[in-house]
Amino acid sequence: MLSDADGLALCRYARACIAAALGGPPAKPPTSAAFAFDGACFVTLYRGDELHGCIGSLEAHQPLLRDVADNAVSAALRDPRATTLELGDEQQLRVEVSLLSPLSRLPVKSRAEAISALRPGLDGVVLRYHGRRGTFLPQVWEELPEPHEFWRQLLRKAGLPADLDSPELEVYRYTVAKWHEEPIAR
Repeated sequence: MLSDADGLALCRYARACIAAALGGPPAKPPTSAAFAFDGACFVTLYRGDELHGCIGSLEAHQPLLRDVADNAVSAALRDPRATTLELGDEQQLRVEVSLLSPLSRLPVKSRAEAISALRPGLDGVVLRYHGRRGTFLPQVWEELPEPHEFWRQLLRKAGLPADLDSPELEVYRYTVAKWHEEPIAR
């Protein structure tokens, strides 16, 4: 488990990676041995109260610092919701890094079983069905606190009918450790 100081270091590194991608100096990765593992993370960026971008990995497939760097740059520059940034604009972003636990498959066979297995406010959820996939981080419960509506919106995000009920639907859950850094005052 990473400390709050480690989490803040990840947020600062994410911001530095964005600046580097915009033409700033190369980002210097934190040197703590605490980061010496493969990890899956999401980087979420806000401009004021508006979501700028959110990109991440569901499963650990590379060193954590590489995952943070890749996802930070993608959230800033490649997310379809992202607006154009110039060097210096990254200072005005709220940077959030969510470190994911390993996925845990839920042994459910119906929509009702899946919804009743969810832990609102705690679980991130991944749906997989016939090549389609969608996820909501646990933070989405703040916007969609009612489990049935959370489920409906997650199905829609995956490009599936909101009323889909199939025993072939694969459902996974995960938790996150989350840190953020507010915009840097000028």
